[in-house]
Amino acid sequence: MTAPARFDTTAGRYRRLSLGLALTALLALTLADIDWVNSSPWFELGRIGWGMLTPDFFGVESLASAVANTLAFALLGVAVANVTGFIFALLFRWRLVQLFCALIRAVHELFWALLFLQLFGLGTLTGLLAIAIPYTGIFARVYAEILEEADQRPAELVPVGSGWLSTFAYARIPPAFAHLKNYALYRLECGIRSSAVLGFIGLPTLGFHLETSFSQGLYSQAAALLYLFFALIASIRLWVRPWLIPLYLAMALYWLPFDGYWSVATLQQFLGYDIVPAPLRDAGVQALAEPRLWWPWLQNLLLQQALPGIVNTLVLSIIAMVACGILTLLLFPLVSTLFMPRQGRSTGHLLLVVLRSIPELILAFIILLVTGPSMLPAIIALALHNGAIIAHLIGRYSDALLLRDDASRGINRYLFEVLPRIYPQFLAFLLYRWEVIMRETAILGILGIHTLGFFIDSAFEELRFDRALLLILMTALVNMALDQLARALRRRLQLDANPQQARY
Repeated sequence: MTAPARFDTTAGRYRRLSLGLALTALLALTLADIDWVNSSPWFELGRIGWGMLTPDFFGVESLASAVANTLAFALLGVAVANVTGFIFALLFRWRLVQLFCALIRAVHELFWALLFLQLFGLGTLTGLLAIAIPYTGIFARVYAEILEEADQRPAELVPVGSGWLSTFAYARIPPAFAHLKNYALYRLECGIRSSAVLGFIGLPTLGFHLETSFSQGLYSQAAALLYLFFALIASIRLWVRPWLIPLYLAMALYWLPFDGYWSVATLQQFLGYDIVPAPLRDAGVQALAEPRLWWPWLQNLLLQQALPGIVNTLVLSIIAMVACGILTLLLFPLVSTLFMPRQGRSTGHLLLVVLRSIPELILAFIILLVTGPSMLPAIIALALHNGAIIAHLIGRYSDALLLRDDASRGINRYLFEVLPRIYPQFLAFLLYRWEVIMRETAILGILGIHTLGFFIDSAFEELRFDRALLLILMTALVNMALDQLARALRRRLQLDANPQQARY
């Protein structure tokens, strides 16, 4: 008697992927440093809560200047990245361009800032380049995908002999323009968050004042800064208009002074000595032929820092991703027309805006004050921020579903009518965010969590720039490998059918 035939259905693949991710996260939990160190968390939580209820907008020095700096860095950095990223998008079919863009976007803007800090100090160029460089790689990839996915029929109908420029301007850009514009606006929102985070290394943005206020226990001042930050993010579609962008850029250029110190000698010292591996500085390049000179140094770095950092980064990222997925499935009904009335959806949207507006680094820093140092603040912060983003997207996606008039309600509607239909798109969004979660996981090391960012930050503090650069490159390679894995999974599961929303 022959065994019944088994069919490899898409639903079966979704179940296997979900089960595999869940089991991997459970295994990672056994390796994770998750502890509640603070012996009096409720006291600290109460102080923070009282501060949230009594914001002090007049207690923060240079508040207007901090807001202006935050917006100026974001506007200029995103504007430069928008232009350069669009140029690279036109050349994205070349493999070398793809690799270059993947490399620069795989390095978090905070790591770029730490590198440029050695050359330009706490100046405008440090903040501008730290945002512009990784965002260039992001814009290039996304713009190339948008142009490729746009309707190609107008370009096919262009008369023979038409010039390349006119064909591009009148046949390729118009079908993709709405998506290009919307993504540029979303990336400006991300730029504001990135600009705030740069305050953690000393740049005078909102993040600098937030860290100072929370560190000193001035929670009313910190609350005022957070509420102001929420207002900037939530109102971005009100104050950003295409015709106002040139005015904003001119004001940003006027506001930010380009007076940071730098010199050719500093550049030569940094490139020719500081970032050169220590064993090769005096021996020269010919020492590469003698492994006994540099292998002990490299082996020590790999075994003592890189390997533990990579393991902890992967452990934290997989736990955070699965937690993010669980949170998404719990939160998206709050903003879906299939489950909530209009008033309820407004409250749900407000909650998601608040959660996704706070950068993971700032959110983890706040939670760390309550729980104490461990991986727990990072997991919670990554899950809340990214879960809110995906829940918003899934909620919008579910609004387009058409249900029968006699469709079930309540939990049955969720489990049997809606969840099976949105689950493929949910997986697509989750895999798209995996690379982002991984990038953010690395930088959370500056809060004391032993991810790669912890060892990178320590190397910069010890002025061992050669170690820092090598660890940053390893971070980029791990992120690039993870991105390729996520892409392969999406192709395997055919989850790229509607990728436009997943980029936001």
